[in-house]
Amino acid sequence: MSRRWKIVLAIILAIPLVLYVATASLIGRTFGRKAVRQFISGTFLGTKARPLTSQTFEPTLVRLERGKYLVEGLVACFWCHSEHDALTRLPLAGKLGAGVNDPEFPKPILTALVFPNITPDPETGAGKWTDDMLARAIREGIGHDGRPLIPLMPYESFRHLSDEDLASIIVYLRSVPPVRNALPRMKAKLPFSLLVKGIPEPLTTSVPQPDVSTPIKRGEYMTKIAECFVCHEGEGSDGRSLPFGGGHVFDEDPSGPVAAANLTSDATGIAYYDENIFIRALRTGRVGARELKIMPWRRFGKLPDDDLRAMYAYLRSLPPVKHRVDNTEPPTYCKICQHEHGAGAQN
Repeated sequence: MSRRWKIVLAIILAIPLVLYVATASLIGRTFGRKAVRQFISGTFLGTKARPLTSQTFEPTLVRLERGKYLVEGLVACFWCHSEHDALTRLPLAGKLGAGVNDPEFPKPILTALVFPNITPDPETGAGKWTDDMLARAIREGIGHDGRPLIPLMPYESFRHLSDEDLASIIVYLRSVPPVRNALPRMKAKLPFSLLVKGIPEPLTTSVPQPDVSTPIKRGEYMTKIAECFVCHEGEGSDGRSLPFGGGHVFDEDPSGPVAAANLTSDATGIAYYDENIFIRALRTGRVGARELKIMPWRRFGKLPDDDLRAMYAYLRSLPPVKHRVDNTEPPTYCKICQHEHGAGAQN
């Protein structure tokens, strides 16, 4: 083979590698450095999933009541898996858990935005799914048919659910009225489907009941399973986590990009909050006259004040993170998180 053809062959072989590296870089800029590792793992190792078992959960009154509290409040399953009332913006009565299909959702990453029917309907819902199929989907991100779930399903947060709370959720989901509502399957497009494959991690040990003997410990468990850190966990320019330091940017609001707040007690965070301000914010979606855009405050409406106080106590116990996020200011580049958000240039 001549030298020219060797060069041509080398270029041809290098093109896929260059494209792959460029894609990994794009994923890193969009989703963070952890996502790059997941993208590589999904590409070369595929999805990790444990085999299903015959495990079942006995329905009891205690589990039914606890499951209702979790599903309709803290874990908020119906917040995504139900259509919402146009006036109250709450899950629509009569269609709780029946699923949602938004065909108008922009589709650069997903084929459609679909949250499946999780009611006990045997044909279009979860009526034929086993208890362990539901358990594996909720905490490990593997669907009843073995496919990896797109992490709009917050299974990485739900990994922290204790075995008993998981059982309570499944018992309650079995009790809701079945609704016949056939929906298409949501799929991620390449290259993001490779990222999705690399995210699930099997749970091979039990998750015991958490220690909730103090408000701080109770609040820690609650904030984990309520997915607070999904939005409020920032990432520094060096790739290190900024626990509850905020900065995650959302583009859904018509008025422009909105960033999740810094929830730590630093002066750049919510040092000025007291218990009453915190509870009022989660009840009304406002701090004084300022609206908390994007913040899903309505889902916390059924939580008792003691639970919200525990969450506040936990947030107050966290190390302060210096990271100014202010949505009343125009978005500017932030050297701490390398995103553009309100007051970013003040960091």
